[in-house]
Amino acid sequence: MVSKDQAIGWIILIVCVIIIVGYPLALVLWPDLQMLLIAIPVAIAMILVFGIGAWIGWTMATTPPPKPIEEIEAELEEETKKEEEKPTTEEKKEEEEKEKPKKKEKSEEEE
Repeated sequence: MVSKDQAIGWIILIVCVIIIVGYPLALVLWPDLQMLLIAIPVAIAMILVFGIGAWIGWTMATTPPPKPIEEIEAELEEETKKEEEKPTTEEKKEEEEKEKPKKKEKSEEEE
């Protein structure tokens, strides 16, 4: 049994093969419809091309402009300064190890 995607793939393949064989055959067998058989695919192609162009134009017109590079660089510098101020995990481990003996000594003194 084939998956849904594979079934759709087979349908697309079969339809395309029928059109590949049928379109030129129709042009030869029905010369009266030749103008229509050429005009319809050309019209569909034009609609698709200009539709995609309109979509790209709409996307460009409605998308806000990106931040200037200077702002991005300033934000990155701020983040790196904050990271430098924070102790690293190694420094935290070292501090914890230093505090452990002190805590043990305090607990022993209390006992």
